[in-house]
Amino acid sequence: MILTDMQCVENCLDPDPANQILYEQPVWQTLQMFLGEMLCFLPVLYTWLATRRQPSVHLPSDSEHDPQADIKLGTSSQQSLTGWKVLLLWIPAICDLTGTTLMNVGLLYTPVSIYQMTRGALVLFVGVFSVIFLRRRLWLYQWVSLIIVMAGVGLVGWSGSLIKDAIKEAIFPSLAAHVKADLSTEEPEATQVLVGVFFVLFAQVFTATQFVVEEKIMERYSVTPLVAVGFEGFFGALSIILLFPILSIPSVSKLTPFFDLPRGWHQMVDNSAVLYSGIAIACSIAFFNYFGLSVTRHVSATARSLTDTCRTLSIWLISLGLGWEKFIFPTSFLQVTGFSLLVYGTFLFNNLISAPVCLSGPPPASSPVRITDEEGDESDALLSASVLDETAALPVDLGQSGFDVIPEGHHLNQPKPHPEPQTQD
Repeated sequence: MILTDMQCVENCLDPDPANQILYEQPVWQTLQMFLGEMLCFLPVLYTWLATRRQPSVHLPSDSEHDPQADIKLGTSSQQSLTGWKVLLLWIPAICDLTGTTLMNVGLLYTPVSIYQMTRGALVLFVGVFSVIFLRRRLWLYQWVSLIIVMAGVGLVGWSGSLIKDAIKEAIFPSLAAHVKADLSTEEPEATQVLVGVFFVLFAQVFTATQFVVEEKIMERYSVTPLVAVGFEGFFGALSIILLFPILSIPSVSKLTPFFDLPRGWHQMVDNSAVLYSGIAIACSIAFFNYFGLSVTRHVSATARSLTDTCRTLSIWLISLGLGWEKFIFPTSFLQVTGFSLLVYGTFLFNNLISAPVCLSGPPPASSPVRITDEEGDESDALLSASVLDETAALPVDLGQSGFDVIPEGHHLNQPKPHPEPQTQD
């Protein structure tokens, strides 16, 4: 999203940067994100078509032979997400729609550094909501790790703004001094940034709600991440399309250019760079949401939020390799410190490194499970000689073929009678 926001779409040849218009269309960008999520339906559709061409073979499940099989496997509590239950995925889709739109609007009013700093609050919101709504228990070292991650994200964002100021001062010293003087006299600029921070911070509440609701649905219902992401993209895109008539009202579209849908459409279609980058972003969002929901399903929503925050590190490394970011001494060491805190907090939360002694952690591993007398009798019966004879001996060991019929009441390997020793009178 940040990539498309930085692209010029109108008056690009004007030498005055103030007259150049960037691509700032939160509605179209959010619709593009949901269309990317709908791409997860493609492998599901391919698998469905491939299975229809093959002859179906019905194999009896374990539950048909053993009614207690579902209880043994721990799958009896999950239900299939079919019918009207699919509409439950509309809830995280609405949260994703609201959170993404608010973040896109907040990004228009705040610098990228402050935007990244504010997004660090996501991990704390997800942790609090997991404890309240999912009845999760987070140990003290895990709460400390969340705070460490927030501090790392904030330090990265702050150092990023310092690096940009240093670059401007090194290239245009007189222009940088003039800009600083202008910014010091403009009070509305600070108010504008404060409003943007509020939008981004409020968006984290909806994003955290989305993560927690998705984990709740994945716990209760049996649904694959590909199907879940596809339905979320469908419901999200449908919600935006339903809002198009309201946003097309002249009194609404004139409030801000962000809701000018015809202008945003032409800005996207008439500029190949915006169009192709939008398609690339849609494809990346499909992979990102699939892997994110897989982490939610197999680990937790809090672990997903931590992994999501670590994206900043990969973005920074790629930007350094492409030359978009500069390593400036000594300011860049603040970024390295922030990323170190980010990685350390993530590893600490996921138990990849041992927690400090002063922080309370989970109790030690429990003692081995004691086998009751009934279970012991059952295991002895399974390991008895007669059962082993019937199950372990192969026909080839007895000189027989697989088609030989064994008379009823006879074992596969009966001991031969030994001749009685003759006694001498």
